[in-house]
Amino acid sequence: MEKDDVALRIEAFDEANGGGVGCYQDKGAYHLYLLATEAPIARLKPTGRGDEVSIAYWSHRRKWEDIDDMGGCVLPLDQALSHIATNSLFWTWT
Repeated sequence: MEKDDVALRIEAFDEANGGGVGCYQDKGAYHLYLLATEAPIARLKPTGRGDEVSIAYWSHRRKWEDIDDMGGCVLPLDQALSHIATNSLFWTWT
């Protein structure tokens, strides 16, 4: 099965930043996880507007949750990946 543009961009970002993150698709979203432990990192769900994605994190409730209380954070894919890479919230359970 061929990877789509979003999956390829996620993979390229990961490789450019040292690797170690896996990605799979489920229910229309891209799930990022730490390869070493299989711990969930983030979920990126395309909004249908350009390359914007809604970002969720794996919470202490053992489910995906928005990163704010006001309807979530939506960013272009490259900005979303940078945000995930530098925000400790996403790395709490890894």
